[in-house]
Amino acid sequence: MFTGKVAACVGLSVGAVLIIQSGDPLGPADYGSSIWRGTGLLGAPARAVLCIFAGVSLLAMGWLYRLLFCPLELFKALEDVGYIAEDGRSRAQAANEVRRRRKTGELPPVYPNGWYRVLDSHQLERGEVKNVSVLGEQVAVFRGQDGQAYVLDAYCPHLGANLAVGGRVVGSCIECPFHGWQFRGDDGKCVRIPYAEKVPEFAKVRSWPSCEVNDQILVWFHCDGEDPQWEVPEQQEITKGQWVYRGRTEHFINAHIQEIPENAADIAHLAHLHTPGMLSGVDLRYTNSKIWEFVRHDWKAQWEPESEPNKHCSRMLVQHSLTVFGHHWPLLDVHVVARQVGPGVVFLLFDHSFLGRGVIMHCVTPVEPLLQCVSHTIFYQSNIPPLVPKFILKAESIQFERDVMIWNNKKYISKPLLVKEDSAIQKHRRWFSQFYSENSPRLRYQHDTLDF
Repeated sequence: MFTGKVAACVGLSVGAVLIIQSGDPLGPADYGSSIWRGTGLLGAPARAVLCIFAGVSLLAMGWLYRLLFCPLELFKALEDVGYIAEDGRSRAQAANEVRRRRKTGELPPVYPNGWYRVLDSHQLERGEVKNVSVLGEQVAVFRGQDGQAYVLDAYCPHLGANLAVGGRVVGSCIECPFHGWQFRGDDGKCVRIPYAEKVPEFAKVRSWPSCEVNDQILVWFHCDGEDPQWEVPEQQEITKGQWVYRGRTEHFINAHIQEIPENAADIAHLAHLHTPGMLSGVDLRYTNSKIWEFVRHDWKAQWEPESEPNKHCSRMLVQHSLTVFGHHWPLLDVHVVARQVGPGVVFLLFDHSFLGRGVIMHCVTPVEPLLQCVSHTIFYQSNIPPLVPKFILKAESIQFERDVMIWNNKKYISKPLLVKEDSAIQKHRRWFSQFYSENSPRLRYQHDTLDF
């Protein structure tokens, strides 16, 4: 995208040079030259400099517009964060080597029961279909002409074509690109085979229970096929348009899903990993550099599970303060309530007297047993300048990527060596175990070819 905009500016500059040199094609032949004579900029070098300046100015204005008004969208590939490339290796090579050689430990089941985000609502237009990898499966997510979002298994039971690759939305059905079989979105039943007299009763694909709430499309997973056991809460400010979309980040993490929410109960890591200021970056080899030690983040937090009827929820209370050259800046004190709903959805709620109110939707979705897609989507007060929530989202991304470097390289310890101050970690593991059932899938073996 950036290359295209640079090319556009260069093209405008070249076009301007040609127009200046040729004059106005509809006017007198010497009209263009007379203008330049009047300004004293007849020389070709001066005109070239002016055109280049105009192109750079257009580029700068585009950058400034995106900074001030457009949502912040940062998407990182697995190899982009958390791996150290040494000895001439690329980051992708380093990531693949870590994935092959790292010990996984005695893992819990890999797919907990719960709701998982598959797409943001604005990513799926009416009549559009997308292929999504989730929970070790390929699914076709499409929006019918009725505006409803549906999620079906991607592979046609006829001869295995992927419904999401070349498939067409017809009403509230998806049509297979191979032979034109049509499957109903709400239950997966085949309703039409264009060359057959009768559609067999058993012709259907799996339909995933899904919902669309808080501008996100989510699917329900249960290893035994049970119906949803709770609903994802609706954030009224998003539904009513009081809080608007201001950006999203996306990371892929090479870890067991339980490692990520467990951070909420690991209070001690905040002071060690997240105290250095944002300017010190995300590479843990350099975050404690003395160059940036004049900026410090201070944290106070506590984690507790909720009781019935919300035992599937937990709550983390965070108090953040910023110190610069030893002076506390009260204006940047932030109180955050992080409410987790099931294994895959967290509401990070901000409420600040000056910076306003909003929420970051933190969603963890398993792609494979040890590969998680983590998105942070921010909605903020519509009357607050977009630069404020974009700064908050960027700050969250920097702090999060420090955790990613740990997760991508660590081993899961089923029986950790804990001290008294770590008691919340064991408490969190007991709480999280409710999302596993007897038949929850486990990682039985690991391929030697996990390259990407």
